[in-house]
Amino acid sequence: MMIFLRPALFAVATLLAGCMSAPPALDLSLSRATAPHGIRAEIKPLTEPVPLQKLHAWELKLSTPDGQPVTGARITVDGGMPQHHHGLPTQPRVTKDLGNGRYLIEGVKFSMSGWWEIKLAIEGPNGTDKVTFNLVLPES
Repeated sequence: MMIFLRPALFAVATLLAGCMSAPPALDLSLSRATAPHGIRAEIKPLTEPVPLQKLHAWELKLSTPDGQPVTGARITVDGGMPQHHHGLPTQPRVTKDLGNGRYLIEGVKFSMSGWWEIKLAIEGPNGTDKVTFNLVLPES
């Protein structure tokens, strides 16, 4: 019986591992234009490498298409693992306006390696914009 199970288990494990690889052409840029107004959004972790299983913070910088800082924006943070169909394990949020279009996002935590999305909804002077950032976190 074990002779027949080993190849089957190997095939299932290989299939699952292949399913959990991030898409090969995934845009991993940490600077992107929002939709629909084209606000430039840049994020950067304040701890590098990005830790797994630990709360940490990110900085968000927003600027208009002509380079002016976006101040006074209201920002909602969401995200998760698209391939695992679950959200972030915490509820990160903007805790401080750092000035000059920069915002502090605290309470970020990634529970495992793999492909994560950070989704921002930005209420600025022209309405609501959205942007999604992709991260692929290696095993630590």
